[in-house]
Amino acid sequence: MQYSQSLTELSDAAAMDKLLEKEKKRFSGSEIKGKTLGVIGLGAIGASVANTAIDLGMEVIGFDSALSVEAAWRLSSRIQRAENLQSLISKCDFVTVHVPALPATIGLISSELLASAKPGLVLLNFARKEIVDTDAVVTALENGQVGQYVTDFPTPSLIGREGVILMPHIGASTAEAEENCAVMGAMQLIDFLENGNITNSVNFPQITLERAEGYRITFANDNVPKVLGTVLSLLADLNINVLDMLNKSRDEVAYTILDIEQEPNAELLSAISGVEHVFNVRAL
Repeated sequence: MQYSQSLTELSDAAAMDKLLEKEKKRFSGSEIKGKTLGVIGLGAIGASVANTAIDLGMEVIGFDSALSVEAAWRLSSRIQRAENLQSLISKCDFVTVHVPALPATIGLISSELLASAKPGLVLLNFARKEIVDTDAVVTALENGQVGQYVTDFPTPSLIGREGVILMPHIGASTAEAEENCAVMGAMQLIDFLENGNITNSVNFPQITLERAEGYRITFANDNVPKVLGTVLSLLADLNINVLDMLNKSRDEVAYTILDIEQEPNAELLSAISGVEHVFNVRAL
């Protein structure tokens, strides 16, 4: 595009056509059809990328150490599963990253991992800057292990470097996306306040339970054994029947939604709060 826009001195259309036909060999590339794409992180965005790549004729290998059942249902059955990152990166022509920046993912794309890459790998990072070790990428570009690095997180060490394609970080910078993000955030907050459901949290598990008859309690606790059992025993001792329940954990945090038959009173909520390792209780 930059080349075409630079042809300001040519006013003759026929001459421009002739020049463009002559120069097009400068911009020859390779097709993605038949190539193998590795997708690291198979949440909403990663799954969409993986499925689209399948539709474009690519082979797709995915890796997600915390793949939820809901996310798995979104994936094409043609997507292959990698046992680990080393296995994925060694087989792929392209690798794209779609994980949040958490302690476990910072520096995920490291020199050790890139050493296992298929030579000439095209690496794409539009997730978070901290996930990729930029120094490791520079070294891999210099030794040919990485052929190209495409990202919207420019850093001084990447500017002007051969094999690097940089662009501004403008994710979600459309009028539609900004409005959708605002509406989505508001709806998810309402769902949490009214029903205790959690969607798209960075530090709590994804959890949704349809309302049953009766009354709802939610509680959060340290992710250690016996907490849920203690709470259920407490309810049984008070002759309170559980109509429905869902418990999920993420790293150090566990979260439970309980639908019970009788309306919870202050005494019950206080008793649950008093269970060791419970740090939040709500009646909804």
